[in-house]
Amino acid sequence: MRRRFIKSIALAIVAVISVSLSNANMVAQEVTITVKKSESAKPPRENLNRTAMDMAILLDTSGSMNGLINQAKAQLWNIVQEFAKAEKLGSTPLFRVSVFEYGNDGLSAKEDYVRQVCGLTDDLDKVSEALFSLSTNGGSEYCGAVIQDALQVLDWSTSKDSYKAIFIAGNEPFNQGPDAYKEACASAVASGVVVNTIHCGDAETGIRQFWQDGAVSGGGKYLNIDQDREVVHIDAPQDSIIIQLSSDLNGTYLWFGEAEVRGNYSKNQVAQDKNAGSNSVSRAITKAGKLYSNSNRDLVDTYKSNPDILEEVEDKCLPDSMQKMSKQDRLSYIKKMADKRLTIQKEIAEQNKARMKYVEAEKARLAQSNGEEQATLGDVMREAVRAQLIESGFDVK
Repeated sequence: MRRRFIKSIALAIVAVISVSLSNANMVAQEVTITVKKSESAKPPRENLNRTAMDMAILLDTSGSMNGLINQAKAQLWNIVQEFAKAEKLGSTPLFRVSVFEYGNDGLSAKEDYVRQVCGLTDDLDKVSEALFSLSTNGGSEYCGAVIQDALQVLDWSTSKDSYKAIFIAGNEPFNQGPDAYKEACASAVASGVVVNTIHCGDAETGIRQFWQDGAVSGGGKYLNIDQDREVVHIDAPQDSIIIQLSSDLNGTYLWFGEAEVRGNYSKNQVAQDKNAGSNSVSRAITKAGKLYSNSNRDLVDTYKSNPDILEEVEDKCLPDSMQKMSKQDRLSYIKKMADKRLTIQKEIAEQNKARMKYVEAEKARLAQSNGEEQATLGDVMREAVRAQLIESGFDVK
């Protein structure tokens, strides 16, 4: 397991140093100790001290959790939209998401059936891709183990005014496995990370099976959902227009990097549009918002924070259409695409205003005829996120 691997390396280094110090008669000499990092170790990021909203989603992918995974896939973009309402000191924080799966018999027993599917990233298409890669199988669900992994492997923001949260969802007793959940949750609190628990089932069972105690120990909220409830999509007259605008938006992205890298970014954007399915409108609205940023991947987004980006990128790493342009033409083209993107984003926002009036009225009608239903993953996460962001000093619209 990763944390045991790291601990063993640390003990080995201590042993080597102790042996060296014990021989006082040896001639002093410069010694360099090189430690090979595990595959999951993350290099420090320049923006770790920037105000951030970091969220790790830990999903039980045992055999009974198909409904949970489907809700996560369907509601990712709605959850992101809740974060998009937040600001701090008048600016938009860095937003990053990570995905872990646990409790799947297809995973390594040595790793406690835990796998990091996606590290903390601001590439929301990558997060969507990670969710759509998940499948269920069997299961030994170790909540303490996956929380510990998330704490130790991820490069959480070091900014004191950031929001850092874990949302762990599952349906088996919270106290299973080799790592005590109380210790894991206490470590999270000490690191400034809130642990929210989502029991897939009724609230009383979750309380008996320690899900509530996990939230209390982690300083978070205890939530429960019906993981098998289908996410209802309400069709609106504006949907087809918004989806077409989303496709138009894709044409404004100027991906840079090696040819294969550029191609992968473009293909994945289109692939996640298709994956969104009936939730394409929610994805389109997210793409038109401030949290769907592809800085360091797209020239338009990157230019906003780094006006010198064209000086830093080799010609061969520019989009094909820009490689033979003059420097001035390249800059003009970036600005042209930026203006076009802004126009499309504004049109999506206007269409969404009309759409939301229609959707809210339809929701009220359905609620009146169907009565109260147990919440889904997106429902409880959005409610918890909003409350916790406000408690953390963020301004939420």
